[in-house]
Amino acid sequence: MTHFNKVTIIGVGLIGGSLARVLKDKGLAGEITGTGRSRETLELALRLGVIDRLGQGFARSVENAELVVLASPVGSFETVVREIASHLKKGAVLTDVGSVKGELVQKIEALLPDGVHYVPGHPIAGKEKFGVVEATASLFSGAKCILTPTKKTDPQALAAVRAVWEAAGAKVLVMDPDLHDKIFSAVSHMPHVAAFAMVSAVAELNTGTEDYINFSGAGFKDFTRIAGSSPEIWRDICLMNRDNIVEMLDRYLFSLSRFKRELLAGDGKKLEKHLKLASDVRRGLG
Repeated sequence: MTHFNKVTIIGVGLIGGSLARVLKDKGLAGEITGTGRSRETLELALRLGVIDRLGQGFARSVENAELVVLASPVGSFETVVREIASHLKKGAVLTDVGSVKGELVQKIEALLPDGVHYVPGHPIAGKEKFGVVEATASLFSGAKCILTPTKKTDPQALAAVRAVWEAAGAKVLVMDPDLHDKIFSAVSHMPHVAAFAMVSAVAELNTGTEDYINFSGAGFKDFTRIAGSSPEIWRDICLMNRDNIVEMLDRYLFSLSRFKRELLAGDGKKLEKHLKLASDVRRGLG
């Protein structure tokens, strides 16, 4: 398995911090440098032992790094790569943990100098709480990790990044970048928007003395758990994959409208049919 003498993680939050813990626990990295916009977060990561050294700016932090991980909000990737591209050493592997691929992959590839190898990645792991204090080496255990190489992707770099995620306990799948964005608009991005919208719909309702939301039980909390996710991260994801998300929202609105029509018509037979179809699928997910 590949050992990286120096690793730089840009964005040491839940995902970046958890990957750093994996690299340390599995002995896959010599020194891990952390960099990002928040000095406070980086100092906390250092105190927690997640990273070994504080980086001084993006460009200087990646110098001589054998592996560089983009784990900042996905909307920052292009700007960060423009800043670090000329400072990456020949043979360095650049990877990321972003939830959007598609055109972004092409843009990043076009910015990199010859001899720097880019392997786009997306671990399907996380929780509603975020930040480096929540980072844990077990976060990716049993989770899927999608790698989205292109014709330009170096096979050895792809194998090295795959090995890192397998060491983290993830099941690695390889997928076309555009297909990735279509699939995850349906199973992740649109559901997040739906959860945020549900909380927004209920948040301002009031009995006159108390907010409706204070009566929330397990059902509401389970359905809206992901609405506790980072607004900054989800703003970027929504905007960068907006065409696919809008298409999936239209499908969701069609399904909601169908339920609405059946309720208005008092059509219990059709209502139960569609409830059962959904229930069977959901129970099949485990």
